Amino acid sequence: MTTSISFPHLGITLKNVGHSISVFGFEIAYYGIIIGIGVIAGILMAVNEAKRTGQDPETYYDLAIYAVIFSIIGARIYYVIFSWDKYKDHLLSIFNIREGGLAIYGGVIAAVIVVLVFARVKKLSFWKLTDTAVLGLVLGQIIGRWGNFFNREAFGDYTDGLFAMRLPLDAVRSSDVTEKLMEHLEVIDGISYIQVHPTFLYESLWNLGVLLLLLWWRKHKKFEGEVFLMYLFGYGVGRFWIEGLRTDQLLLPGIGLPVSQLLAAVLAVVSASLIIVTRNRKRKSSE
Repeated sequence: MTTSISFPHLGITLKNVGHSISVFGFEIAYYGIIIGIGVIAGILMAVNEAKRTGQDPETYYDLAIYAVIFSIIGARIYYVIFSWDKYKDHLLSIFNIREGGLAIYGGVIAAVIVVLVFARVKKLSFWKLTDTAVLGLVLGQIIGRWGNFFNREAFGDYTDGLFAMRLPLDAVRSSDVTEKLMEHLEVIDGISYIQVHPTFLYESLWNLGVLLLLLWWRKHKKFEGEVFLMYLFGYGVGRFWIEGLRTDQLLLPGIGLPVSQLLAAVLAVVSASLIIVTRNRKRKSSE
């Protein structure tokens, strides 16, 4: 398998981008390393925000234990459900996440359920918990998306734009390659390449913008939960656009619509509506 990745219009060529690193004879996937770094960074971000707002940091260490475990499970279940044809004849492969296959919305849904249960058991404010933890969630997404880079996945259809990414055909899943990509196939020194939208990069950069927005917005929020709702709106808008570019969309059975794109649109509209309505109520009650 050819291991190069390049961005021809940026003049960047990485000749040997592996999938894993060997440590004492054990192969550790870069995907898992990146996800792990994202998780740790996210926890530290949430703990730092807890300290800033006068909360007990230990609360978020405790919450992280459950949230991380169930988020990974939720992300995998979401992916498998909407990619069932890939797994129905190979059930054991469901448990192999080293090659990717985690859907962020599944992780978010699982995390929200965990926070709901955690808040009820500990008698804490669900909305305060989400406003604090969501900063860590976004940071984790910013970092975690780079796991897709090493796996050569989560890319878009053909583009010849500035950020176009060139991948060897033999390094990607055949199911992710569209007719359009094959029509623009390039053969260089006997090696076939496809040129794609690096949607993992788009989403990572978009999430960086979302994080900066949330860091600013938290100082001006009018009610608990507003920062979390702003995340759902900001991420939803970006995900709706980016999901439309991807070639590996998870589709709703029988309908054929991209499930994550539809969910992103719904969450963006609902969260924006809740922010506007609640802010107006707060303003009127203070008059």
